[in-house]
Amino acid sequence: MDHAHRTGGPASAIRIGIGGPVGSGKTRLVERLLPLLDDAGVETAVITNDLVTDEDARRVRESGLLDPDRVLAVETGACPHTAIREDPSANLVAVHSLEQRFPGLQLVLIESGGDNLAATFTSDLVDFWLFVIDTAAGDDIPRKNGIGLLQADLLVVNKIDLAPLVGADLDRMRADVRAARPSSPSVFVDLRSGTGLDELFTLLVRHAQLDVRTSV
Repeated sequence: MDHAHRTGGPASAIRIGIGGPVGSGKTRLVERLLPLLDDAGVETAVITNDLVTDEDARRVRESGLLDPDRVLAVETGACPHTAIREDPSANLVAVHSLEQRFPGLQLVLIESGGDNLAATFTSDLVDFWLFVIDTAAGDDIPRKNGIGLLQADLLVVNKIDLAPLVGADLDRMRADVRAARPSSPSVFVDLRSGTGLDELFTLLVRHAQLDVRTSV
């Protein structure tokens, strides 16, 4: 799918935001999505946000999953919310740079820096966004009604394998997520093993309206 630039210019890549607290699995999600997108024939690039480091970008570059030139780092230098919501200019510059360098680019994954539950993406930056939480952070997270969890286009609940180890009630979390997001998609996954990944990718393709080579 081709998206027009918000300025009315030439077609641009679809932009998908990935937000969530520190340690929830945002970078792991990027790493899990890249092979699936490659198999589906989607030309992809990645932008990672961190406060004062390019650690996540270096991790993705060194993973061998993507041409390192297709991975850019944005150092926000302050609250990570600002760079994806109030002032996304640094990320927009990075997006346009990738589009100029790779004319066939179809999709840009934009990983936010470690956020709290109030983080959201502005529509000036992304077309669709995911919010990642994990069971190890506590099974009460869905009941806290964070704006990110409530408003994300797709909620990803990661580390379901750890729920019994940390005393998290997974059934309660599923019920609380349904109550918090009665009409919005959510998926429970273990990104380390890949459990739930196929369902996640199917939801992503469907709701972000990605044009893929194979049907999902």
